[in-house]
Amino acid sequence: MNDWLRRRFDPERRLGLRLTVASGALALVAVPFMLLLVLVKTASEPLNRIDQGAAESLHAQAVAHPSFARAMELVSDVFGPLTWRIAVGAAVAWLLYRRAYHLALWAATTITVGGLLGLAVKVIVARARPHLPDPVALAPGASFPSGHTVNATLGAGILLLLALPLVRERGRAVVWALAVLIPLAVGFSRIALGVHWFSDVVAGLVLGVAVVAATSAAFETWRRDAGRRPVEPYKEGVGREARRDLLPEGGDRIGR
Repeated sequence: MNDWLRRRFDPERRLGLRLTVASGALALVAVPFMLLLVLVKTASEPLNRIDQGAAESLHAQAVAHPSFARAMELVSDVFGPLTWRIAVGAAVAWLLYRRAYHLALWAATTITVGGLLGLAVKVIVARARPHLPDPVALAPGASFPSGHTVNATLGAGILLLLALPLVRERGRAVVWALAVLIPLAVGFSRIALGVHWFSDVVAGLVLGVAVVAATSAAFETWRRDAGRRPVEPYKEGVGREARRDLLPEGGDRIGR
């Protein structure tokens, strides 16, 4: 038993435990999400007005401009949950190939825990989707939070933190811009298509950010316990060693 405990709490073996603890503590990290959840469950009148106003306004644009509706469908489809699962899965496979097992575990845990949390909240809240005249799109299941937005935020966040060590200073602004704009565009498309409320999308963004923040903080804690140089994940990604783990031998950073 003592040997098992020593192995379990050895700095080099603690990543799985830290990721588990961080995932279980998301309720404390995602205070804005919990507040939004309460407002939805209590049918807050101000929130209902915002949701209804956004839904009706964007729906009118989609009905009046079919090209706008098609563009929104394209954004929603191209950056749907499956796209992010494939992209992160490919990154995990590459990390395993490069024997970067800790980074692979972090990425796989983040996308899995976040997706399951979003699904669980959908089932628990069981919020109805918008019912609008002349719908331009339909979607099954419950509404809160937006699954497309959750997965886009998770996927973009994971790929961002993996990419940051690979790019130079100017490149960081580009990858950050993409990581922010794509989930926002996905959320906007879901409202415009009339399949989600505004608050569903906000909740999806907040939940996705909370999961990525919690697991990346856990990863950074493990790195420091293992004696590695501390980094700030939002600036340098999930670890400076990711550059060595992700790039082929002799590879250099991208950009200037």
